[in-house]
Amino acid sequence: MSRLDNKVALVTGGASGIGRETCKLFAAEGASLLVADVNESGGEDTVTSIGENALFQYLDVTNEKKWEEAVATAMDAFGGLDILVNSAGIGFSGAFEDTSLADWNGLMNVNLTGVFLGCKHAVRAMKKTGGGSIINLSSIAGLVGGEDIAAYSASKGGVTMLTKSVALSCAGRGLNIRCNSMHPTYVDTEMLDPIAELFGGRDAMRAGMAESVPLGRLAKARDIANAILFLASDESAMMTGSAMVVDGGTTAGLPSRHTVK
Repeated sequence: MSRLDNKVALVTGGASGIGRETCKLFAAEGASLLVADVNESGGEDTVTSIGENALFQYLDVTNEKKWEEAVATAMDAFGGLDILVNSAGIGFSGAFEDTSLADWNGLMNVNLTGVFLGCKHAVRAMKKTGGGSIINLSSIAGLVGGEDIAAYSASKGGVTMLTKSVALSCAGRGLNIRCNSMHPTYVDTEMLDPIAELFGGRDAMRAGMAESVPLGRLAKARDIANAILFLASDESAMMTGSAMVVDGGTTAGLPSRHTVK
């Protein structure tokens, strides 16, 4: 359990879900953690669950000054920055033509601009410390469209292309900074809470969503955190600009009802 020994990681969205699970796993593997979120109580709970070598930092990912402060805190408290996980994100569904400009802009600010700002300031810090690994949380919706999640899919598609461009920019200048994107299927976390009632409860929601996943279940936060750990570690040293898909086979091909029997 030492794959991240002597590494310093900043994880956004660390107060819950994939972000929290990633923080806990990173700490178990030897990393020092800056847990970042707008949810202060949740972030502090994550820090408490980790124990030593973890700090909470309030971070509105849409605010560049807050990003500068967070990166500076990591550098000052732990002596560097080796890993950034851009896990913070929001989402909503509905008919495309009913999406308000305010909702569109709000989602883009968190899901895409927040990732841009994180990459920007992490690269600046990692240049000083000799390299690092950036993992950006996209989605299978960043690879394929969704009929009722046009804005979300557009934001995650932007994350996919931003990741590739950051990776090439860093590699082309010999910066030893890698950047990869993570593409989960439905993950059974708090982010699904708002839509559970649409299914008549969480159990019914899980069952309904699992029907579209070939492996027959929703992903757990730990499933995604395990993959993020690989991208953060030196084991993935030859990977940059990659889109790692952890979707239970969802994007592998057409569902059986579309094939000829």
